[in-house]
Amino acid sequence: MSALPEASARAPGSVAALRARFRDGKAELIGHFRNGRPTTTAARQLLKALARHVDATLADLWAHAGMPAGAALVAVGGYGRGELFPYSDVDVLVLLPADAAGGDALRASVEGFITACWDIGLEIGSSVRTLDECLEEAQRDVTVQTALLESRLICGARKLFNNFRDATTQAVDAPAFLRAKTLEMQQRHVKYEGTPYSLEPNCKESPGGLRDLQVVIWVARAAGLGRTWGELAAKGLVTPFEASQLARHEGTLKLIRARLHVVAGRREDRLVFDLQTAVAESFGYHPTKAQRSSEVLMHRYYWAAKAVAQLNQILMLNIEDRVNGSEAEPARPINERFRDRAGMLEVASDDLYLQHPDAILETFLVFAQEPGIQGLSSRTLRALYNSRSVMDGRFRRDPRNRALFMQILRQPVGLTHAFRLLNSTSVLGRYLWVFRRIVGRMQHDLFHVYTVDQHILMVLRNVRRFFIPEHAHEYPFCSRLAAHWDHPELLYIAALFHDVAKGRGGDHSELGALEVRRFCRDHGLSRPDTQLVEFLVRHHLTMSRIAQKEDLSDAEVIASFARLVGNERHLIGLYLLTVADIRGTSPRVWNAWKGKLLEDLFRLTLRALGGSHPNVDAEIEARMHEARQILALHTALPGTEEPLWRTLEVSYFARHEAADIAWHARSLWRHIETREPVVRARPSSVGDGLQVLVYSPDRPDLFARICGYFDGAGFSILDAKIHTTRAGYALDTFQVVSTRLADTSPAAYRDLIALVENQATAALSSDGPLPQPSQGRVSRRVRSFPVVPRVTLAPDERAQRWLLTVSASDRSGLLYAIARVLARHHINLQLAKITTLGERVEDTFLVDGPALQQPRTQLQIESELLDAVAAPA
Repeated sequence: MSALPEASARAPGSVAALRARFRDGKAELIGHFRNGRPTTTAARQLLKALARHVDATLADLWAHAGMPAGAALVAVGGYGRGELFPYSDVDVLVLLPADAAGGDALRASVEGFITACWDIGLEIGSSVRTLDECLEEAQRDVTVQTALLESRLICGARKLFNNFRDATTQAVDAPAFLRAKTLEMQQRHVKYEGTPYSLEPNCKESPGGLRDLQVVIWVARAAGLGRTWGELAAKGLVTPFEASQLARHEGTLKLIRARLHVVAGRREDRLVFDLQTAVAESFGYHPTKAQRSSEVLMHRYYWAAKAVAQLNQILMLNIEDRVNGSEAEPARPINERFRDRAGMLEVASDDLYLQHPDAILETFLVFAQEPGIQGLSSRTLRALYNSRSVMDGRFRRDPRNRALFMQILRQPVGLTHAFRLLNSTSVLGRYLWVFRRIVGRMQHDLFHVYTVDQHILMVLRNVRRFFIPEHAHEYPFCSRLAAHWDHPELLYIAALFHDVAKGRGGDHSELGALEVRRFCRDHGLSRPDTQLVEFLVRHHLTMSRIAQKEDLSDAEVIASFARLVGNERHLIGLYLLTVADIRGTSPRVWNAWKGKLLEDLFRLTLRALGGSHPNVDAEIEARMHEARQILALHTALPGTEEPLWRTLEVSYFARHEAADIAWHARSLWRHIETREPVVRARPSSVGDGLQVLVYSPDRPDLFARICGYFDGAGFSILDAKIHTTRAGYALDTFQVVSTRLADTSPAAYRDLIALVENQATAALSSDGPLPQPSQGRVSRRVRSFPVVPRVTLAPDERAQRWLLTVSASDRSGLLYAIARVLARHHINLQLAKITTLGERVEDTFLVDGPALQQPRTQLQIESELLDAVAAPA
């Protein structure tokens, strides 16, 4: 790091000269850092050198502005620590003596100084106060009080600064300050998702970020316990090892933040997708077949952030005990190893885990079993943190530990919290070594919004909630199934292992099945239980794929799935795990329509497993009978349905439920031979949105026109059932949702239904050329992690129709773009399965048409589809 001349050795010069000197000096420091090795030492040198450079510049400006001799310029906040990130604000206090005359000359000097700071390019945050005003403001605002704690004299009256520092230190009420900063930290953690593992973390403000370390130093300074990690170690608040770990992880976070600033060229503390790859490359990371360069960077960040979160919790509890004197409170013995101290589980001796390693897992068993325990004490957390060396291969093979782990899994209460603690204290990854490999692993599939370990714990939580009566309203059908399920721990094990092989390359389901089989063998599970858990892990994606991509009205689809699951127990377990898995990926992925598809597949398969092979004729007759009953309830005349039903194929009745069949008949009985499109809509029977019926003389571009209308009107299509009558009419039913429908009142639905019926009818009556699809904007996340578009076209199992599968990044206008290609080649659509997985789509269409019989035309269609679904530049 090149040295810069001290302020005393330089003439202040003009503001223009100072501007050039400041800009050139800062650019030199940043350039040296950018081109040098990305080490924590280099980052530390940069932050200190930038602070010194700004110090010297401010001192020159102070002299240039002719500030009074009795005033002082004080660095506060982060700048007060003597460190400055490349594009951080410079916070200063212009401290005036109590007898300073508030005349025009002083005001002009202060204004001239602050204006000059901005003129030369310093992003300054300034305040102008006397000592009494500082104390008064600090009493009102804990943020001001915090900033004043970290103060440093830049230039001016040292005596005034010393008085200021003494007065502000004495004015701090340590217990009140601790309480305020603790509440502030909790609020900040909630704002930033309460986890270090956000996919776009703020490396300053997120849990486990630099702010968590700063909070510890602030409250320690306020309590007079020290200003550095070394001083805290000397006071017994941390061990020397913990102090070294704190310094190490703090260095890592500072290095990442400094590199982030330099790469962004501005103040940017969020590791957003747009910048992750560039920052990773600035570290020298390169992509491999198994990992992106950004994944390597984020894995390093998450490990540091997780350790900071652990140490922050230990230190904050330690400081709280010291400040509030709770160390002396009596503790209630639980057993010879543990005690309850004010609702926190505490070890009886600091070396408990080193002397008795099996007590490590016993900690979490006691936590789950003792109803009054709210968490782990600082003493326990510290003992766990310092006992990682004993959690080795021998520890994992110890029969006592394996029995304890199974006991934790079998606890009727406290399981979710116990496993979150197991993960946050790093015990879970040290006991299940395979789990350790996916801690902090990102998933760039535009589907999951959590890291792999957080997703797994979310799925475990979802499965656990099926067995808790208080949550039965969330998953009514799942809760009914779970009520009759014995050995819930088998589902918990499947949840823990279903994604545990992510990131290795190869099929993670197959690899995970091998891992869970080994776990079951080591932990003494019976052969049938092992086979069940292994099946669930191997096929945890199968049920979702079939429900969302295949035709559930096809008896062979159901029979094939029934043969795969084999029995009712396997089916129930797979259904429960599938629902928990989908709901644990992202709040945006699950919807009521997906829930209905899964439940339909479950019920149809259960019936097949019971030996009731589908009798198509009997099934259709039953649906027709039920539809007639529904029509009668709506006072329809007998025979109302006959004119429509005579035109329909058997496949129509197989694909539609009785309620839909009755609605179609009621809506269309007067329009069987109409030459104009008929559009009817009603609120969806499954969740929000609308069910829309379109009846029109068929033509090749009809589906495209329908999609074009929905796209232009702001609707997303969740499902499409396409049918062509014997008379040549299209009878199509769509499940759609709209961004317009924020208000779900009956009046809002009536207005939206009227709008859809009128506008869609007009759009479908048009004979003009199909408009160009809108080049919908893709999200920032899609731009950073684009999905490679894929199109496959293959005969279905009966070789009568073709299965078209399209995978691409989601955007508005995508389905319409696909439909235009199909219309251009006169391809008939029989069925559409629209699947949106976060910001990725996996759409499946059952199609036929003469064009598909020619290999050359097939290739042309596939090529045009790839062009249509490619994300815009």
